[in-house]
Amino acid sequence: MKIEDVKALPNDELKEKLYALQEELFNLRRKKAVGQLEHGEQIRSVRKDIARVNTVLKERELAKKSEVKKIAPKKVEEKKPETKKVEAKKESK
Repeated sequence: MKIEDVKALPNDELKEKLYALQEELFNLRRKKAVGQLEHGEQIRSVRKDIARVNTVLKERELAKKSEVKKIAPKKVEEKKPETKKVEAKKESK
């Protein structure tokens, strides 16, 4: 699966795809433990596909958050410079 294919899917389909990939990874790991897995590189490719889907979902989530911040920026109050009062030390003799 290429990243362009992942980016073309809507969020709902991406979440379904993620669930399916996680199930597939579980099944591959189980086959490996039993000794039925012939091609070990399948696990690696599924893990990479899961990472791609998670990356796209996170990018979209962050983009949505940044849009919300652009719409309603917070008002920043100007701080007045504080003047420091120097206390004179009184020496007692």
